[in-house]
Amino acid sequence: MTEFELIRRFFAESPSARPAPGVARGIGDDCALLALPAGEQLAVSTDTLVAGVHFPSACDGFLLGQRALAVAASDLAAMGAAPLGFTLALTLPDVDPAWLEAFAHGLDRMASACGLALVGGDTTRGPLSLTLSVFGRVPTGQALCRDGAVAGDLLCVGGSLGDAAGALPLVLGERQADAQIAEALLARYWTPQPQLALGQALRGRASAALDVSDGLLADCGHIASASRQALYIELERLPLSAPLLAFAGVEGARRCALAGGDDYRLAFTLPPAHWPALQAAWPDLRVIGRVAAGNGVHLLDAEGREHAVPVHGYQHFGHSRD
Repeated sequence: MTEFELIRRFFAESPSARPAPGVARGIGDDCALLALPAGEQLAVSTDTLVAGVHFPSACDGFLLGQRALAVAASDLAAMGAAPLGFTLALTLPDVDPAWLEAFAHGLDRMASACGLALVGGDTTRGPLSLTLSVFGRVPTGQALCRDGAVAGDLLCVGGSLGDAAGALPLVLGERQADAQIAEALLARYWTPQPQLALGQALRGRASAALDVSDGLLADCGHIASASRQALYIELERLPLSAPLLAFAGVEGARRCALAGGDDYRLAFTLPPAHWPALQAAWPDLRVIGRVAAGNGVHLLDAEGREHAVPVHGYQHFGHSRD
């Protein structure tokens, strides 16, 4: 099978590559053309996933297709952007039609859920890796950024944390769990749900935002640094799911939530006046702390005393999760 036959069979004729709003020209030319309404800006993000680093070298194609696009689309949610399209650069060690069929199906499933159209990409031979670029639109001046948090803001997250990190021993075959627990945790790892609607709802409300990909502590550190403020996280208020608590225990679940990463929930700072209406519309949202004058990220115990920060987030070129 040639490169162009592969592209046509598995991607160019897929449902996600059909004409879509905002896409003036899709697959078939040297560039895609995206159409933006007046008064809007283009949001662009790129993610690379490498076998053996971001996912097991031997994994289900359908699950990987879903996960790969969800991870990339979460960056659009973090900026409050409405989704437009995406490109895929796929490096394959060989052509396995059955695996590619499953991968393309998973990709299509997530593209449909996110409202993203496949508008181009590339294929080449080599170690398995995926590079996805996502494109969205946001009204000029309304993008959510990391540098707007101010003292007195609430620190909030878009739902329970740590499930994907808790699932990692299951993904790697290092542990087993009861079917109900394993299913819940693995779903959060393989099928994260980008919080695109929440991100758009936070426009004009949140003062700073990002998605939790490298661990809550590390990612909140980005907000603290960019905003030149201190973020205080209350350990007792971390939202932990019942399956994660059953699988990892309280301390293990907290460790997963603080440093595990791969949650793809939004973390954001919010003036208190906006909280009641937002929480009523999004019941899974949780306040986990506050913004104050100072710097860095601080943990508080149940009595309000500062707790040592025992763990850090993931870094590719430095110390990993510890």
